[in-house]
Amino acid sequence: MQTNIIQWAVFLGLTALMAILTVWQVSRMGGRSSDSNREYFLAGGNLTWPFIAGSITLTNLSTDQLVGMNGNQMLLLAWWELSAIAGLMMLCWIFLPIYYRNNCTTTTELLERKYGSVHLRAVVSVLFLLGNVFIYLPIMLYTGSLFLKTMFGIDIPLIYIAAAMALLGGAYAIGGGLRAVAVYDTISGVGVLGMAALVVILALAAIHFDLSGIPPERLSMIGGPDSPIPWQTLLTGMIFIQMFYWSTNQTITQRAMAAPNLKEGQKGVMAAAVIRLIFIPAIVVVPGVVAFKLFGDAGDATYGKLVALVMPGWLSGAFAAFMAAALLTSYTSVLNSSVTLYVCDLHEKFIAEKPDVGRLNTIISVSFMILSVALVPVYMGAASIINLVQQLNGLLSMPILSAFIVGLMFKNVDGRAVIGAVIFGTLLYGFFTFGWTPVHYIHLMLVTLIACIVFALSVNRLVFGRQASLVVFGKPSTTGDGL
Repeated sequence: MQTNIIQWAVFLGLTALMAILTVWQVSRMGGRSSDSNREYFLAGGNLTWPFIAGSITLTNLSTDQLVGMNGNQMLLLAWWELSAIAGLMMLCWIFLPIYYRNNCTTTTELLERKYGSVHLRAVVSVLFLLGNVFIYLPIMLYTGSLFLKTMFGIDIPLIYIAAAMALLGGAYAIGGGLRAVAVYDTISGVGVLGMAALVVILALAAIHFDLSGIPPERLSMIGGPDSPIPWQTLLTGMIFIQMFYWSTNQTITQRAMAAPNLKEGQKGVMAAAVIRLIFIPAIVVVPGVVAFKLFGDAGDATYGKLVALVMPGWLSGAFAAFMAAALLTSYTSVLNSSVTLYVCDLHEKFIAEKPDVGRLNTIISVSFMILSVALVPVYMGAASIINLVQQLNGLLSMPILSAFIVGLMFKNVDGRAVIGAVIFGTLLYGFFTFGWTPVHYIHLMLVTLIACIVFALSVNRLVFGRQASLVVFGKPSTTGDGL
């Protein structure tokens, strides 16, 4: 009983302290913008590189990573995090200069500039929103709530914990916009990474740093054909998954686009890559492998059970506070980017050109929060939450990425051909996922991407009578087609 009281006291105290520090730091930040869109969604263009690095890291590192990846209980899944470094490099040196050169608030704004099609921008934005609201937000609430319920042994329905976390996360996103989100990410990030690294050490100590008795396939980094990541997929769809997530996904790129200039944004991305290399692969797989020796196959409950075992009672409250922070940072980041997409790409283009952004931000945020909580039960029966996330992600990622690739590599392409390709790709991958799956889904992502590009160029030529031509990189554009 005494231990439980200490856990809760430390948990609530640290949660309150991080909130106070966030408010204090945001109040000290200057550079307020008179442009409400830029202020709410790009922090007034005032994020320095430490906040960009912290926000990118914690936006990605949520409970779906710590709970979901460790729930697989094999080292192999570290490839998701190792290959992410390549995605960050592509953002830093290829995509970010293009976004800054075109003064973009959303990644989809670039598509409108390239193709001259507000409808293509809207279609891609809707796909992003569908992924955020129906996949990412509810899964984050589910995994975070599951961890807290498992660790504290809370005997209440999971949906109540999820609703409480959604309300708290929404308060940051509504009250402070991207500034508050990025600052909270960075402050809590120090604790999240520190505690997660401590769990790795304590877990290994619990088995005396002896991995014997663990099946070889759980220690191997070379995946077989029936594994979650067959080694061949590292040469096919994996690199394009990372390109999509880190370079075109609004939730990630929005942080890098909120710097005062390109150089500062690139410094933040590079710092995020270094943090990822040092910390992330170990903390998302090693505890799960150790837990297999301790508990056997525990699924998505693995991480919570392990932490409850190895973490001292007085410290487990602190860890729970930082895990809750990891959930909140990712949740608020996705929520903020979703509102950004809706306001900039849909509402201002088709409903009202100059809305009250503050009021609209509140209305849309609350609507998305309610929907994400309502969808939490949908994911409760998933065998592996992280594999489900990656598989569902293909419905959106490759069709969207094809629009960016065609825009980067070709000129004289009709936006309507690309809209057709995006819709075609979504249906094609849906058929692969729910109908016929001849090979691993990561291979099918590359197949979908190539099919979308071929579809767009073919329709552009055969239906709209326009011959696409390759962009000559490094040559200034005089027509507006170049990026």
